[in-house]
Amino acid sequence: MPSRMGPAARFLPWSRGRTADAALAGGLLAGVVAVTLAAEGEPSSRFVPGAGWALATVACLALYWRRTRPLAVGAVTGAACAAYYPLTEPDGPLLVTFCIALYSAASAGRLVGAGALVAAAVGVVSYGEISSGVNHLQGAAVYLLAGWFVAIVALGGLAHNRRAYLREAERRALAAEHGREEEARRRATEERLRIAREVHDAVGHNISLINVQAAAALHASRTADGPAERALAEIKQASKDTLRELRTTLGVLRQVDASAPGLARLDDLAARTTAAGVTVRTDVRGDPRPLASDIDLAAYRIVQEALTNVTRHSAAATARVSVDYRPAAVHLEIRNPPAPGRSPSPDAPQPVGSGIRGMRERAEALGGELTAGPSPEGGFRVQARLPTEGP
Repeated sequence: MPSRMGPAARFLPWSRGRTADAALAGGLLAGVVAVTLAAEGEPSSRFVPGAGWALATVACLALYWRRTRPLAVGAVTGAACAAYYPLTEPDGPLLVTFCIALYSAASAGRLVGAGALVAAAVGVVSYGEISSGVNHLQGAAVYLLAGWFVAIVALGGLAHNRRAYLREAERRALAAEHGREEEARRRATEERLRIAREVHDAVGHNISLINVQAAAALHASRTADGPAERALAEIKQASKDTLRELRTTLGVLRQVDASAPGLARLDDLAARTTAAGVTVRTDVRGDPRPLASDIDLAAYRIVQEALTNVTRHSAAATARVSVDYRPAAVHLEIRNPPAPGRSPSPDAPQPVGSGIRGMRERAEALGGELTAGPSPEGGFRVQARLPTEGP
């Protein structure tokens, strides 16, 4: 944040801090001595006793500690002034040191202490006026002096409040800036995760099919031309679909209006997976209806990833996809039976990978839930619930 130092502080670095306090104490002492010596009449040095010069020196030099010990400095300057004025003739402007000490105490937030110093000073002055029998301040001047002391304390309090306000404003600005940075980092992280899921689902699924079809083409090319041609045709179509989905994802990143896949393309997805060697049967129940784009895309990607896992990690020859449209949610179930020659093993450990984790993150991001694991009848089952209405 920009500095709030004044022009003098920017161009004269010594005008702030302890150096400035030392300069103030030394300059004020020189001024008090000069004014005292320049008083009218005989040379002032013959009238001012040594104790007067000592008190002036103590009061002025005490201002060096006005920032660190404001109340103590106020008490020292007040006591020095109370002893100085009855002893000196002619007297000098030593009362300025007490006024500066009062301002420093109030500016440091010691308003109660500064008020106590004012009360003590006014009390001492009033007592001196009454007990001496000489009207030094001419009556009403006592009240004027008290008013000046109160005004000085008030100015110091205003300076303290202003600094406190600026510190709080700076703290809030820093907190707001930190909050914006945290929010930007959080959004960037979420966007990277979303892109990672999209690329994994779009590219991983179809590249897996390409791999399977390429293996089939290599195997069929040794026996007959017909199956090899069909396999190569499926490879071409899967590659085309991959490019289309990548363009769709990049279009979203560039804020281009592109048509993202949804459950309306479930039959195409099933056909591609069937061509890869896993026969997919679909079962749609309820009343099919248009879904919100994010829910529709999440449902499609979950089915896509589940079928990819069947193709890559299972020896099953079939898979079943069930879509159940309910009033407040859409339920998905993707199940494959155990591979031929294997007995059902419902207690088999559940595989944990980026695919299942990504599906679960998609569902939970929309307020839904997803479970994946061995089914009681054998094989593997993925179940998801995606809410279509708000809570």
